[in-house]
Amino acid sequence: MWKRFIFDVGLIGIGSIGGAFAGDVVPSANDVAAAHGSFDAQIVHHAQTMLAEGRNTFRYDTFGSERFWGDALHLHEAIAGEQNGGVGAGVSPNTALSVGLKVDVDALPEALKNQITAGEVDLDDPATTLALLDLNAVVGVTSFTTPDGNIGSMGIQCAFCHSTVDDSFAPGIGKRLDGWANRDLNVGAIVSLAPNLTPFTELLGVDTETVKQVLASWGPGRYDAFLNKDGKAFRPDGKQAGTLLPPAFGLAGVNLATSTGSGSVTYWNAYVGVTQMHGIGTYFDPRFGDSDKYPVSAKTGSWNTRDTPDRVTDKLAELHFYQLSIPAPSAPEDSYDPVAAERGKTVFNDSGNCASCHVPPLFTEPGYNLHTPAEIGVDSFQADRSPTGMYRTAPLAGLWTHQKGGFFHDGRFATLPDVVEHYDDYFKLGLSDGDKHDLVEYLKSL
Repeated sequence: MWKRFIFDVGLIGIGSIGGAFAGDVVPSANDVAAAHGSFDAQIVHHAQTMLAEGRNTFRYDTFGSERFWGDALHLHEAIAGEQNGGVGAGVSPNTALSVGLKVDVDALPEALKNQITAGEVDLDDPATTLALLDLNAVVGVTSFTTPDGNIGSMGIQCAFCHSTVDDSFAPGIGKRLDGWANRDLNVGAIVSLAPNLTPFTELLGVDTETVKQVLASWGPGRYDAFLNKDGKAFRPDGKQAGTLLPPAFGLAGVNLATSTGSGSVTYWNAYVGVTQMHGIGTYFDPRFGDSDKYPVSAKTGSWNTRDTPDRVTDKLAELHFYQLSIPAPSAPEDSYDPVAAERGKTVFNDSGNCASCHVPPLFTEPGYNLHTPAEIGVDSFQADRSPTGMYRTAPLAGLWTHQKGGFFHDGRFATLPDVVEHYDDYFKLGLSDGDKHDLVEYLKSL
């Protein structure tokens, strides 16, 4: 029986390496290594390839989204401006930076960097923006040039929302920081510039001014990823319905992505790539076919998208691999009080009871990491929009990088002390002022 098992497995192995040992006895591990290198070597090579390809996808792959942002919305025309073959005043570099777009300094030629430093580049001229796009220097945005040299379309990448720069050259210009949430990015303001908002008015059944009102409500660092599913543009209290852009780092070992945990990291990549970036691909989730809960997606059939050719699905594995490779960045030593943080660690693990959900070192529950709104003392609006009806325990590592815009899914708590006060009050923890201070310093240190 055991010999037969080994023989069967050996036959499978022969087939898997292309019949290199056809007709021989079961190949040994040394035979396989001689033919193709050790399997450990294959693993390392595969990991290196996936890392490189995933980074390229994250930074530069539009998934064909130019079909929507350029061909349908004509957003590139608004960027170019009338003087450059587009419409309106155009978008200058200074305007682009003011709405949170970032510039990759490593994509700039040395001569151009010297000219910018010397003040010899007009950063108020939309033509300069087009030149930066030609250099592929605008983080998360790619332009497509017509045969006559004009901008003909544009698409976006994952890095559009989930990367920023270190400002090492100038504010908004520096080296890429992949996975960092761009809380400066005003997605609504950028989209509202599009000359043709018909795809939104027809989808939501409202006029252009209403669409612009919704887009303007989000503000910097927020986006509504359920709007084109349920059509709920505002909360019942009249406030904006968007959520804060989350980081895409420190996700290795974390069960669910995003604040309401609709699915895994790679699930969310498919969801965003196809239904939010409007890439050309396949996305399937029958939960969004519920016509009562999700009337917009049920009407459009976007819950079962089957585009041809599929430009998303074959990128999901490498993209997932790269994202899981991005660590949560360490907090700068001068950004928190280390002595207080050490005391705060004790509060976190003991009297604060934080570690019961934010389990170190993942700082979320290993396994099922969702909670009802009542469990955490917040309203259910965003949870109810999700198929889960719940909120995810957010991983806390790298928290110091995304304090802008507030905390929780919608930024309802402006500061970390506000978060601590909420939980101290809701759970009747009885923390002293000193405990609260130390706990905040610990959170800043993660």
